[in-house]
Amino acid sequence: MSAPKPILISGAGLASLLLARSLHRSKIPFLVFERDASIVFRAQGYRLRLSAQGLDAIEQVLGPAGFKTFYDACGKTGGAGFAAVNPLTGETIGGDAPSVKSEPLTSRDGKVVGVSRGDMRKLFMDGIEDRVVWKHQVAAYERTDNGVRLVFADGTKSEEGSMLIGGEGVKSAVAGQLSNGAIKVYDLGSRGIHGQAPTAAFKALGEGVFRLVDDTSQPNGGKVFVITNVRAGDMDKPDVNFGWTMIGSPGVIKAPNDNYTITGPPAAQIAKALTSHWHDRVKPLFDNMAESEAAFWKITCSSPEGVPKWPNDPRVTLVGDAVHAMTPAGGNGANTAVRDSALLGRLIAEAWKRGDGDRWTGVTEAYEKEMRIYATEAVKASYGQATGQFGIDLDLNTAPTINEYVAPN
Repeated sequence: MSAPKPILISGAGLASLLLARSLHRSKIPFLVFERDASIVFRAQGYRLRLSAQGLDAIEQVLGPAGFKTFYDACGKTGGAGFAAVNPLTGETIGGDAPSVKSEPLTSRDGKVVGVSRGDMRKLFMDGIEDRVVWKHQVAAYERTDNGVRLVFADGTKSEEGSMLIGGEGVKSAVAGQLSNGAIKVYDLGSRGIHGQAPTAAFKALGEGVFRLVDDTSQPNGGKVFVITNVRAGDMDKPDVNFGWTMIGSPGVIKAPNDNYTITGPPAAQIAKALTSHWHDRVKPLFDNMAESEAAFWKITCSSPEGVPKWPNDPRVTLVGDAVHAMTPAGGNGANTAVRDSALLGRLIAEAWKRGDGDRWTGVTEAYEKEMRIYATEAVKASYGQATGQFGIDLDLNTAPTINEYVAPN
């Protein structure tokens, strides 16, 4: 008998790598193809707050031992809700009062649990490093008589796989081809900056999750929004940096030459300029930042109408931002992505045990039916919060998209 064909996974983001770990635990062959040269190529990133559902999904995939390693690496912060701080006066407006809690933050053991995106990828990749193929940018895929192949940007092709999972993020070529352009990701106009600073810069805040909003002193009536998480357990560790995420309403944050792939000092200097007049209680977060770790980002979102439908393909489906990109509001994106991995991984494993690993009958259909329900709910919630927090007003008729799909000739 010939060896079973591997499942092909495009992209090495969070959803893809957690799905790969699920397949690894079930002893199902797979290969992951990633455009970057290594996992450290885009190391900058912000801290992800994990919800109860997100943690449950990760635990389901990793199992008891793997999850313990993951959970031990996460940061845990006390407090039940956001503390709002006026960045101009340094005054704490509230702590756990209902007026400043827009959503529940704690997810397990009464703690706010979080981990950086880069650390999360490394933890998910543990033990499967030899199954990740770097420097392979996916451009398309093609169906074969009994499987599927990836087509790369240089014109080469992958070996034949039994199934393809598209997880390359918001500009996924697999998503564009599978949905024939129905999956659209909109540029919401807002821009952000991720930054880090030594723990000493955060001492005046104390422990908790803090939200800073400056909507009175920015030029042209713009708004600057910052969120940060201060963990008491790490406060006295000089080799640890805490992170913060800054978001500006449309027009406030502008990268040089409109190039949002730039990292380092250009992003750092803009963050410092926007906060130069802030109170001494919060100003050290920016004045003392590690400039090399600063990075721009665009605020994007899938259609707030939800995940569209497309003709089901039994051998091709999508996970994570490739199918449901979200704003950072509410922390929905990563938590929904890992739910994809847990659900699809379970359905694939069940089919494998039935001996249906060459056809995968009904797997993608069942997955997409359930995924569309919870992902549509998450996208709508994320967009709804972003409209209030970031000053976004999306017109689907005129808003630019960042993932225009052009069908191959």
